[in-house]
Amino acid sequence: MLKVLPLVVALALGACSKGNSVSASAEQAGKPGQPATTAAAAPASPAETPKPVPQQLPEVVARVNGEAINKSEFEKAIKSVEGRAGGPVPAEQRDRVLRGVLDQLISYRLLMQESKTRHIEVPDAEIEARIAQIKKQFPSEEVFSQTLQKQNMTVEQLRADAKNDMQVTKMLEAEVAGKVAVQPQEVTAFYEQNPDKFQQGERVRASHILIRTPENADPKTKEAARAKADDLLKQVKAGKDFAELAKSNSQDPGSAVNGGDLGYFQQGQMVGAFERAAFSLKPGDVSDVVETPFGYHIIKVADKQAASKVPLEQVKPQIEQFLQNQQRQQKTQAFIESLKAKGKVEVLI
Repeated sequence: MLKVLPLVVALALGACSKGNSVSASAEQAGKPGQPATTAAAAPASPAETPKPVPQQLPEVVARVNGEAINKSEFEKAIKSVEGRAGGPVPAEQRDRVLRGVLDQLISYRLLMQESKTRHIEVPDAEIEARIAQIKKQFPSEEVFSQTLQKQNMTVEQLRADAKNDMQVTKMLEAEVAGKVAVQPQEVTAFYEQNPDKFQQGERVRASHILIRTPENADPKTKEAARAKADDLLKQVKAGKDFAELAKSNSQDPGSAVNGGDLGYFQQGQMVGAFERAAFSLKPGDVSDVVETPFGYHIIKVADKQAASKVPLEQVKPQIEQFLQNQQRQQKTQAFIESLKAKGKVEVLI
């Protein structure tokens, strides 16, 4: 799915603003001890009872300073939310989610209007660079064009959307970014008030040698792979250097170049059989041959760390970034509320 909306606007509006915008979405993987935030599909509190959204929508669902938000735009935005969620909006959440989507559309329209009132300029070169960046997310020009066609868009419409998004981003940077400031004592307070967010489970640092077996490998292929793994285990036990054997024999390209080193990992990050073997070993120990869906492994544990609280110094940058994003969202929402107060917003459903 394509979506142009830049991060600063997505953070402000809660993940989605326009159903017809185009780009590949990305999610940041969580790390131990790192605070995480999620953008809600709808800003309404679960405790509130939203006004029901009619099943039959009118052609115009809202007006923002006289500009219509059409039924088609609203429906595309809903499909965008459903696409990211991986399925239709549950019936019991329909009113809350759809009201949230409509509020996002209204907020984005207000921001677009204000950016034009302020005559925010975006050079053509920056717009073309954005289009090129979007195209890079697709394996080929043909796939890019097919995706545009499926969404009933042209490159010119995409370019116009990108320009609008970039105008809004520049305006928000000028309006909000300079007002965001996180003090050291705020970082410390967050760390102390949220101890559960910084607990780190038991960890091991391990290396492995992998002899791969293809999915649905026949018995003969598996037998040959097992025999090779058994031979490598004999060499390890005979005193040969584990890292050198991994570099020259392991079929895991990601770790082989590092002598098989996988770094530290916690329970739940590796496949079951591999994990059970790794956590049962003491530092310096080498496992027997371990079979997983990837093939046959020989595992060596270098270090083991008990469960602990991640030190403040280690997570300061993540906490600061989290608090900055939180402030940015709050100040952006306050800016949007000021635009609503001085403008005219008509919700027609």
